[in-house]
Amino acid sequence: MLTEEQAEQWDEDGFVILRHLLDPPLVRAQLDRAVELCRLEAGGERLPKGSFIAPEKNSWPGAEQPEDFVSKVFLLHHWDPVFGPVSRDPHILAAVADLLGPDLDCFLSQFIFKNPGAIGQPWHQDSFYFPFEPDHQVGVWIAVTAATADNGPLWVLPGSHRETVHHHVPDTRESANFGYVEIIDHDMADEVCVLMDPGDVLVFDSHLMHRSMDNGSDALRAAMVYHYGVAGTIDRTGEVLEAAGDALGDIPDAAAARIQTAKSDGYYLWTPVLRDGVVAFPTA
Repeated sequence: MLTEEQAEQWDEDGFVILRHLLDPPLVRAQLDRAVELCRLEAGGERLPKGSFIAPEKNSWPGAEQPEDFVSKVFLLHHWDPVFGPVSRDPHILAAVADLLGPDLDCFLSQFIFKNPGAIGQPWHQDSFYFPFEPDHQVGVWIAVTAATADNGPLWVLPGSHRETVHHHVPDTRESANFGYVEIIDHDMADEVCVLMDPGDVLVFDSHLMHRSMDNGSDALRAAMVYHYGVAGTIDRTGEVLEAAGDALGDIPDAAAARIQTAKSDGYYLWTPVLRDGVVAFPTA
């Protein structure tokens, strides 16, 4: 559970860092599993449950293995034997339940490979991607490797969680990855860099403005992100994607297939993780 000081920081800033929340072997297992999934997919094995891989457009000269050409692996929380249990980690759920209540779903997950040379994601609010009611969700960003000043860490704008969702425009850079959009109508002068060690967890409001920098180092910066909402949330993603899916830029084939069926079958995987404060498990 959040301490009184952490709860106050959440109200003031829209985020809180939980240091050393997860053990290093656990986050290392996540990296190993993500690498395994990339290599399986490269070998022709399709990922289940609509999970998909988004390629990295700005691959580095030393790229050789399949994971070196990957930006993100999406939708792992429902089915994967490594990523699924972490979505229901009691320490994570206790913190999120303090913010959203005792009935929670995990609806989105993404493993992020920020390989050397990968460009950053511009300023955005996650709620831009989440046309939901209610419209505040909680993101849980797990540092799988260290996030340092030179390998593309997150920057956040404290207090911006109290604002509405701003206008976002497509990222026009030629090497922009899938889904990159940008806020251009706001002063970001009060931004704060978030430096993290493996196992540290950033918990943040979906309205919080944040970005990442380019990875200027010679090493991978990896993270795992889970997104949680209140059980029973109304999800209007299908309607929005049908009207404005082209705003996301180049769309991977697997993501395009999900968009085509989003209105009827849903784009996100709303998976129970907590009911009445008790850990819940997904059905088949």
